[in-house]
Amino acid sequence: QVQLVESGGGLVQPGGSLRLSCAASGFSFSSYAMNWYRQAPGKERELVATITSAGGSTNYADSVKGRFTISRDNAKKTVYLQMNSLKTEDTAIYLCNRGTLIGGLIRVGDYWGQGTQVTVSS
Repeated sequence: QVQLVESGGGLVQPGGSLRLSCAASGFSFSSYAMNWYRQAPGKERELVATITSAGGSTNYADSVKGRFTISRDNAKKTVYLQMNSLKTEDTAIYLCNRGTLIGGLIRVGDYWGQGTQVTVSS
């Protein structure tokens, strides 16, 4: 069974850093693009970052460009989100998602982790 388990969230002050991890199992991890989404109260779920199956290409929401880095280690079946220069508006539940290819584009898939809370507050 497909399983995605996030970790690494917590409370951090503005300007601080966190690294989120998503451990995958139950599927051929290296064959799938992966996404990080986030959802804050009162806001729609937002795609934060995506990475291709081999890690050769990444994309980011404009709101996090230059601050966040998505990466993956296919040998460890883990995708990461390094978050630097955190802002209060980054506060959200961060969710790992197995991507799907539709029309050659990476889109949201049907498998999600449980989410990990990131709170940025002074």
